Amino acid sequence: MRQAALWLALLVLATLLPAAQVSAEQGDIVFTRSSKEEGADYPPATFPHYVHRMQFKCYVCHDAIFKMKAGADKVSMDAIDKGKFCGTCHNATIAFGPTFESCQRCHK
Repeated sequence: MRQAALWLALLVLATLLPAAQVSAEQGDIVFTRSSKEEGADYPPATFPHYVHRMQFKCYVCHDAIFKMKAGADKVSMDAIDKGKFCGTCHNATIAFGPTFESCQRCHK
């Protein structure tokens, strides 16, 4: 119970802090990319898996949006902008959209 309260407090704090002040935590997934990809000089995206897991059951994303195996999906900003992967929910309707103003929420 105490651990759940701590995670809830961290979730609330994470939503109040600017994205640049929130760092990768245990359970987060840092996407990797090849140095040849467009934007490779920009920091990789960090997916707060545990924060999402606290809000949703696994089947919401797996296997409908993401394969269960890490690295099995070719996630790109182009695909996200087209409503695939993260863009399924992060479309400025369900959750914040992938705009230049929101870059640092994922790319820390």
